[in-house]
Amino acid sequence: MGSEIPPEVDAIYERGLAFLANTQDSATGSWRGRRENGVTGLCLMAFLASGEDPNFGRYRRNVRLAVRALIQGQDSATGYFPNSLYHHGFALLALAEAYGTVDEANLWDGSESPEQRRSIARSIEKGIELAVRAQQENSWGGWRYSPNSTDADTSVTGSVLMGLLACQNAGFEVPASSIEDALDYMKRNTSTGSGYVAYSGGMGGGSESANRSAVATLVYSVGQKKDWPELKATTEHLTDRLDHRETGHRHYFLYYMAQALFQSDYESWTAWNRKTARQLAAEQSAEGSFSGSYGEAYGTAMSLLAMALNYRFLPIYERF
Repeated sequence: MGSEIPPEVDAIYERGLAFLANTQDSATGSWRGRRENGVTGLCLMAFLASGEDPNFGRYRRNVRLAVRALIQGQDSATGYFPNSLYHHGFALLALAEAYGTVDEANLWDGSESPEQRRSIARSIEKGIELAVRAQQENSWGGWRYSPNSTDADTSVTGSVLMGLLACQNAGFEVPASSIEDALDYMKRNTSTGSGYVAYSGGMGGGSESANRSAVATLVYSVGQKKDWPELKATTEHLTDRLDHRETGHRHYFLYYMAQALFQSDYESWTAWNRKTARQLAAEQSAEGSFSGSYGEAYGTAMSLLAMALNYRFLPIYERF
């Protein structure tokens, strides 16, 4: 693309990764000793997105521990990454990005049971099966918090759908109907006039949210719906609000806004990226962390991933 990386980005990333490396639990491979698969997945992606070799670079041990934590945190019988389908979606996305780049020859140390030593591919396959099964049992065509939920919302659906799209991008078989049904669910919740995306239940379900418009823009773009009027509407909704500062779930917004603009309007992303890099540089703590609504590991990983498009090492960060 030829765009220059803002000078703040490398410093933000270096300090943020150092914080994540120093706070990863060496016993579980997760952060702060909590087995939260979604947070572990986001932290893993932050390492993978940095450009360091995941097998021989300085953070190879952190990558290996995080991959192991995700595989061992998965329900081996159902394929579910608890504690919610948010976690499932982010865990699936992270493993899809790790697949083909992480050498599994050194992944295990021999202390695990055969079932715990599932391959990344097998873990992904079981995760796909769970997501598809949960969607088929949901009359809305999307997902909610639990695999057994009978309702759906655009936020959880965006998380799981991005996980499935990443798996598809990595070469795994994902039913076309699952992708299309989820995109159709997002479409039914999007206004072609305003770019407003409802939370659930069709138009009128919830208040306006730049977060949800960013999620929808991203899935429409990666889902190859460039000709949909819904994508045009949500993109305009975002590009008209480049100075928007989210007060609730801010790091979630930064994560999705970065990817949505990068995919849909590169010029707008460039301007937003420069401004956001300056903001994050001013907000980062001395130890490299960002406080987030779900803890420092979450806030730090989301902030780093909002900047990771400057490097473009993750397959999902290609422009579709």
